[in-house]
Amino acid sequence: MTGHQIRVGIIGADTKASWASASHIPALAAQPDLVLAAVATRHEESARAAAEAFGAERWFSDPLEMIADPSIDVITVAVKVPAHRDLVLAALAAGKAVYSESPLGATLEETEEMAAAAGSLHTAIGLQGALNPSVRRAAEIIAGGGLGQVLSARVTGTTFGNGPESMSVYEYFDKAAAGAGFMQIAVGHVLQIVETVLGDITDIDARTELLWPEVMLADTGETTVREVPDHLDAIVKTASGASVNIQILAGVPVPDAVFDLQVRGSKGWLRLTGNHPAGVQVGDLTLTSSVDFTAPDAPVANGTGPTAAAIWNGASINVGEVYASLARDIRNGTHETPGFDRAAHNSRLVARIQRAATTGVRQ
Repeated sequence: MTGHQIRVGIIGADTKASWASASHIPALAAQPDLVLAAVATRHEESARAAAEAFGAERWFSDPLEMIADPSIDVITVAVKVPAHRDLVLAALAAGKAVYSESPLGATLEETEEMAAAAGSLHTAIGLQGALNPSVRRAAEIIAGGGLGQVLSARVTGTTFGNGPESMSVYEYFDKAAAGAGFMQIAVGHVLQIVETVLGDITDIDARTELLWPEVMLADTGETTVREVPDHLDAIVKTASGASVNIQILAGVPVPDAVFDLQVRGSKGWLRLTGNHPAGVQVGDLTLTSSVDFTAPDAPVANGTGPTAAAIWNGASINVGEVYASLARDIRNGTHETPGFDRAAHNSRLVARIQRAATTGVRQ
């Protein structure tokens, strides 16, 4: 793939699905090394409309046909989590590089199956916040000893989702079988950033709550039952030696959204902050510190995109960093991008937190 653009096909790039429109489409458009070669949905009408709206060269009403197309280099899987397994395994069997949204599988077993199937193929997992330029620079400061001995850290994260009200299109996030609830998404993304900055988590003490067991669907007026937690408090220890206090809150109003990671060391402190209502994985982050540091690189994508949902503004910033990293890996034969092995690690970590919260036993 040294002589041409890397050709990407996106499964789930529907004009009515605001996430792909807000994130993947503009993330690709910002990078001359990649091109949106094709889109696939389950219906001819939506696939054709998506290709026209997003400027894709081709469209497919059968995702498996796009996967089999020899002209497609990378398959992006941006559909609901329960549909990931069959599509990802088909793409891997076809020898394609695969970028999957997170969580990779609806269960830990599915995730580990796909991670094992990936072998030496290039993969990327949508834990994109960890590739934010400010996160990467913070990790470099700590790894280089800029803060001295790391003493402690504190994290607060929020999401507007998983609150007392929702929309019917998002109802599946509250069902345990979907494998895409508060723990897998809001918590999983925060944990990936904590581990990127401070090293892998070694010990966990956690508590979860289900604050809103009944959820009002604003668009239908119906009430649905939430089957998964919507609040986390945890104390973890990381490979850096630091103890980290983590609190993640759901259902937080847009004006009150916050991500705040503060790290204190023997030589100083650093802080990562953001305020995207959808969570730390969406939008940019700001790095401040008491020690001198080189400013983070500018993001590849600027965060704007053809989306009708203003809530997703900024979504392409970190997704663009994933695509840029994956493209470098493909060109250079490296495997630096967090891929399916990291997805399995993250899923196991979430499972450990759930066990700690359920049993009251440190994991």
